[in-house]
Amino acid sequence: MATATRLRRLGAAAAIATASGGALIFNQPSFAVNDRGGGPALTTVRQKIADSNAVVPPRSVQESALIGASSANPLDVLVIGGGATGSGVALDAVTRGLRVGLVEREDFASGTSSRSTKLIHGGVRYLEKAVFNFDYGQLKLVFHALEERKQVIENAPHLCHALPCMTPCFDWFEVVYFWSGLKLYDLVAGAKLLHLSRYYSAQESVELFPTLARKGKDRSLKGTVVYYDGQMNDSRLNVGLACTAALAGAAVLNHAEVVSFLKDEVSNRIIGARIRNNLTGQEFDTYAKVIVNAAGPFCDSVRNLADKEARPMICPSSGVHIVLPDYYSPEGMGLIVPKTKDGRVVFMLPWLGRTIAGTTDSNTSITLLPEPHEDEIQFILDAICDYLNVKVRRTDVLSAWSGIRPLAVDPSAKNTESISRDHVVCEEYPGLVTITGGKWTTYRSMAEDAVDAAIKSGKLSPTNECLTPKLRLVGGDGWDPASFTVLAQQYIRMKKSHGGKVVPGVMDTAAAKHLSQAYGTLAERVAAIAQNENLGKRLAHGYPFLEAEVAYCARNEFCESAVDFIARRCRLAFLDTDAASRALPRVVEILASEHKWDKSRKKEEVEKAKQFLETFKSSKNAQFHDGKHL
Repeated sequence: MATATRLRRLGAAAAIATASGGALIFNQPSFAVNDRGGGPALTTVRQKIADSNAVVPPRSVQESALIGASSANPLDVLVIGGGATGSGVALDAVTRGLRVGLVEREDFASGTSSRSTKLIHGGVRYLEKAVFNFDYGQLKLVFHALEERKQVIENAPHLCHALPCMTPCFDWFEVVYFWSGLKLYDLVAGAKLLHLSRYYSAQESVELFPTLARKGKDRSLKGTVVYYDGQMNDSRLNVGLACTAALAGAAVLNHAEVVSFLKDEVSNRIIGARIRNNLTGQEFDTYAKVIVNAAGPFCDSVRNLADKEARPMICPSSGVHIVLPDYYSPEGMGLIVPKTKDGRVVFMLPWLGRTIAGTTDSNTSITLLPEPHEDEIQFILDAICDYLNVKVRRTDVLSAWSGIRPLAVDPSAKNTESISRDHVVCEEYPGLVTITGGKWTTYRSMAEDAVDAAIKSGKLSPTNECLTPKLRLVGGDGWDPASFTVLAQQYIRMKKSHGGKVVPGVMDTAAAKHLSQAYGTLAERVAAIAQNENLGKRLAHGYPFLEAEVAYCARNEFCESAVDFIARRCRLAFLDTDAASRALPRVVEILASEHKWDKSRKKEEVEKAKQFLETFKSSKNAQFHDGKHL
């Protein structure tokens, strides 16, 4: 009865939407972001970013720019937080002609922005809530997310792509229900549609997804509905944002922490910040007309620097993810289970040659390095086991991690599932604009809203409007999916053998594709290092990551530590914790050469990286007590 009622509601909503073209009922925006102008300002910024000779200013130059911002000559905007939103704010503000600085306590994407589901999604669950609860607020979220989903993929085509996701149906009501809902999703997407959803029979489904179970627990597969969302390499996208902002003129500095605010004694307005360089321990002051707090889960900590009595805005929600071998899912097809026993969504997605499985929305506390609880890992294994025809083993877990999503608090909400997914921008203290909530997919528009608020707060004078809807990130302009063939044809990988002899190696398809998809049009720079500096060897057996990437990232992507590289410049820690551990000594050796580290610093880097990797719960020597590793 409940299912039938839901189907009637969904059908009615689809019929109304169809009759209206989706415009009147859903109140879509009257213009698309791509329709905005840009003119000479956009052309100038694009040329800066796409210049083949352009080099990101080194860390020392970035720090000097921040130190040079005085009370008499302040920055227009200082951003706190180098995640997706903070880096997006810096890029938006600097491309509007403002003078911008950004500081990040750890590394770009070191928090939530590297620990996401890797999906760029329009929010199909929000659409379900909008229809069943007649919730216009949820519907606006869907429109917003679908618009931004297409935008993210267009702005970073080398790091993002469309991914088909399969939803299994075990009775005919489910087939009709999911097919109707996903067709409505297509309809709402309109011009922003990636690909049309469609139904596949049980036989077709198992041909597309060989490990999908046809029978189990007194039920049989009736078919599947496949729809499309986007997928990304999240931390590389985040690093790309920061580097693009730097190329456009922003002073971005990772491993730099705000320890206190500077206030005007007369107006009590925040006019700057005391910053500690966490690599050297030295502190300095920098001044800005407006400070934007984009610290994600830690935005309450930043607010507490302005007011110790500030009421919390963040309700942290945890998402736990595990990585399994590639044979659990076919390349190019994900599996989404829309509702588990406790109402959560479980997914299984191909990603960078492996399979990610996970779930979202568990209550958690805020910590710098969240760890997945063993109960959560087992829950995911059990949940996906119900839908597969292969045995899912704990020993197959190559890596496991937890991410904290900063949801905006709704005082009447009883659980994180009903907390608003929209973002919040506010200025509680003069000179400090806070942005929180939202999700990866909508980072660009969140940044736009935050910069609009900052302009209003500081009475700033931008030289042009927001340009980010039409701005491709570094490496994206001129990139083509076939770009990897140039690397394979024109470059070789020169490798040093254990005996010290230099031998040539083929730039094989796997390595060429990886470089092209990770660095876009800049991949040739990495390939040149592999060829000309004898750094063409792979860092870990079975993975395409090259030694040349360590040197390149140290020179061009603000890679300042071993963890910066293994976790966020390449994704080895997330893909295979044990492989990352084996690659660590060589990574440290190359970084030491680039950054002139002494023996003491090298030893410190190895120890820090090992401690970091211990928070990624692979199956190696897995011994547990009360859900934690011994």
